[in-house]
Amino acid sequence: MTLPSDPRGLVATDSPHPRRPTLVVDPLISDRARAIDSSGIRRVFDLAATLENPINLSIGQPNFPVPEAIKRAAIEAIEHDRNGYTPTQGIAPLNAAIRQRLHDRAGWRIDDPSIATTVTSGTSGGLVLAVMVLLDPGDEIVVPDPYFVMYPSLGPLTGSRVVTCSTYPDFRMTAERIEPLLGPRTKAVLLNSPSNPCGVVLREAEIRDVVELCRDRGVLLISDEIYDEFVFDDALEHGVCPTPSRFGEDMLVLGGFGKTYACTGWRMGFAAGPAALIAEMNKLQQYTYVCAPTPAQYGVLASFGLSMRPQVEAFGRRRDLVLEALQPITTVARPGGAFYAFVEVPPHLGLSGTEFCEQAIANRVLVIPGRVFSHRDTHFRLSFAAAESDLREGLEILSRLLRG
Repeated sequence: MTLPSDPRGLVATDSPHPRRPTLVVDPLISDRARAIDSSGIRRVFDLAATLENPINLSIGQPNFPVPEAIKRAAIEAIEHDRNGYTPTQGIAPLNAAIRQRLHDRAGWRIDDPSIATTVTSGTSGGLVLAVMVLLDPGDEIVVPDPYFVMYPSLGPLTGSRVVTCSTYPDFRMTAERIEPLLGPRTKAVLLNSPSNPCGVVLREAEIRDVVELCRDRGVLLISDEIYDEFVFDDALEHGVCPTPSRFGEDMLVLGGFGKTYACTGWRMGFAAGPAALIAEMNKLQQYTYVCAPTPAQYGVLASFGLSMRPQVEAFGRRRDLVLEALQPITTVARPGGAFYAFVEVPPHLGLSGTEFCEQAIANRVLVIPGRVFSHRDTHFRLSFAAAESDLREGLEILSRLLRG
């Protein structure tokens, strides 16, 4: 039996309610949504649920608890009925703390009206607001390859073109690599250091060159600094993570709290930069996220002044375990921060990154294929945000597989 169709996507049915049409959703979906693939990381997470006792080296989330002071501050905010909307840009004390941090770390002028901050729904929320403000159809933004999985979707989201800057084999997004990619429609360059998926931290001199290139070409530099507090001692300069913000205030700095303080589900981030740009982001936030979650804003306010160095140093020791196990077998760029290693599949195995990950998963070890983060499929991402016992066992299995 052929059912009559309707151009609006409705069809008649032979259900018990013959006059009630059934909505056909597929023709209603936008080209924008179709152009964005679901995250390959999520597919691995779904697969993990089917395995018995998997060794999960895939998840990008700290495995230590949220500090007690931060939890207590959020709980007290709820108990004191601070559960309504805040101003779109966030509560004043949190913005003041963010500005003070920028002053202390990079010398930004706290009271300069040409500079502003805003609290966002995660660092990703800040990035969405930024590109929606900046990019029109046909405009271009330059991002690193390998990239955070969200970056390519910024193109379909805005109708713009995402231009990838290959950083292989050392995963350093330098001015020399960026410059040939800048064109008349380039609006922004997106820098991510420490990076996901590689953990590589750019040196201050490299960052300065990128800042000067963007300034000379009239391009906005966006610095995604979600891991800026999660940096190991051997990658620090002047006691802090190297950051573009040390070289001026004419850029957009995106930061957050989730990775450093293990409150990823709270969705707390911030943006700082030229006041005119922040004002436009706030305007869009009014009609999208409205404001960041109120109790969480009060919670992360308690993070300022807390030291997470013991946790970061523990992760540094896990980083060393990864390098000791894998560097004798294959190529691994040394992570200076975050909690990832981007590991090359040795060419002699004759396997793509995806094929190697399938082997690893068959041996109960969950890692992410490099093609999830790159146009190439020669590597895999390993997260060492896992219990040390699991990490050691997983590295033993991966080492055996990498030897072939």
